[in-house]
Amino acid sequence: MDIDITAVWAGIIFFSVFMYVVLDGFDLGIGMLYPFVPAKRDRDTMMNSVAPIWDGNETWLVLGGEGLLAAFPVAYAVILPGLYLPLIFMLLGLIFRGVAFEFRFKANDRERPIWDLAFIGGSMTAAFFQGVSLGAFLSGIPVSGRSYAGGPLDWFAPFPLAAGCGVMIAYALLGATWLVMKTGGELHERMRKLARPFTWLLLAAIAVVSVWTPLSQHQVAERWFSFPNLLILSPVPLLVAASLVWLLWSLKRNPSWQPFAAALALVLLGFTGMAISIWPHIVPPFITIWEAAAPPATQSFALVGTLIVLPLILAYTGWAYYVFRGKVIDTEGYH
Repeated sequence: MDIDITAVWAGIIFFSVFMYVVLDGFDLGIGMLYPFVPAKRDRDTMMNSVAPIWDGNETWLVLGGEGLLAAFPVAYAVILPGLYLPLIFMLLGLIFRGVAFEFRFKANDRERPIWDLAFIGGSMTAAFFQGVSLGAFLSGIPVSGRSYAGGPLDWFAPFPLAAGCGVMIAYALLGATWLVMKTGGELHERMRKLARPFTWLLLAAIAVVSVWTPLSQHQVAERWFSFPNLLILSPVPLLVAASLVWLLWSLKRNPSWQPFAAALALVLLGFTGMAISIWPHIVPPFITIWEAAAPPATQSFALVGTLIVLPLILAYTGWAYYVFRGKVIDTEGYH
């Protein structure tokens, strides 16, 4: 049986980006939750919950970007020029967030608020511009031949900006539910209370995107609402509703891992819905994955290395989360 190596590469990139969104999403969310938690001790605990693992999470972003360059060079050449500015702003946010991680615990009481602001601002900037990039990508990228045909500010439009806010909400919910799972006492209760309004805000964001996208793009409307696709794809919105009920129900009980698992399910379903909407285009709505693909020999060569590296990344990521499982000790300073 012949294997469609181009489809395999599309799956690898989808998986890499999803892993980045999930794993880096909750620690960006923690940064955005800092304004709701003014006490230094609680902020230390929040940062300690991700300090041992946060930098490894960004490996998935590198893998996704390099995979796009290796396997789909046409898509890389078209998408990057259209998103240079939001991606640069995103990287600047990640830099500020990373520097704040390293310097905050070493700062004295007078300087620490500066690094807290860097952590908050960097997290918000990175999350917002990730959403803007996603929204601009879903809106469609103008293409002429095999080149980007738009302007440098095409991303500055209502839908990408709304998508930026939606991603911030999703990350804040992931951060809150992560802290529900990882902390105890007063901080645990505060995060449980914060998770509820963020759940309703995420529901509103999902509703806006679900209505806005098919109304503005006829191909998306036909994909979701034509027969028999309407029946085939109906499990996706039904599972979204079930995950929302699970999340709200678990937050009312004595929550531990279940709210975080429910939030992850919502992110996965949203990501899956996006993939369904644009498939098989990698530069929507013009260029398919096969049209953007590198030569088969190039894809095969790069796939050999990826199939060696990918299990290693999964192994050390899983090991890191296993080693640092359980509740975070409420303590002063980094440990």
